[in-house]
Amino acid sequence: MRAYEESFTDVLIHAGTPRMMARVMTCLYLTDAGSLTASELVQRLQVSPASISKAIAFLENQGLVRRERDDRRRERYVVDDDVWYQSMMASARATAQLSETAREGVGVLGPGTPAATRLENIARFVDFVSESITRAAEQARDILHTKPATPPAP
Repeated sequence: MRAYEESFTDVLIHAGTPRMMARVMTCLYLTDAGSLTASELVQRLQVSPASISKAIAFLENQGLVRRERDDRRRERYVVDDDVWYQSMMASARATAQLSETAREGVGVLGPGTPAATRLENIARFVDFVSESITRAAEQARDILHTKPATPPAP
């Protein structure tokens, strides 16, 4: 289990997630409940509460975790089944913003200039990618909520 946890964390790090944030995400993903308290994360990861707080703030900002209160009024950090859909949609929105900003640059630099042409090509490319991400995420969203037909092998 420890080797798998490290492997999963490494994949998240190579995808651009900062190390502590990747460790927290992995820890949350690998719990059956999909949620832990700050003290549980501190204990599992052997890090300071401040490290957990910083990681959770980052992950919340990215839409990858959310906070909720449990029966004992403790904050729990949760990864929903829908988190990857929300993350993809946030990525598509950010990409669309990049396209809009590139098109503003075309107006500033003047159409037909080499820099404006470059920016227009960036905008067209990013529009296509953003639309593709949105379409694919919407089409595949139900996958996040399906249960495997057969139980996984032990």
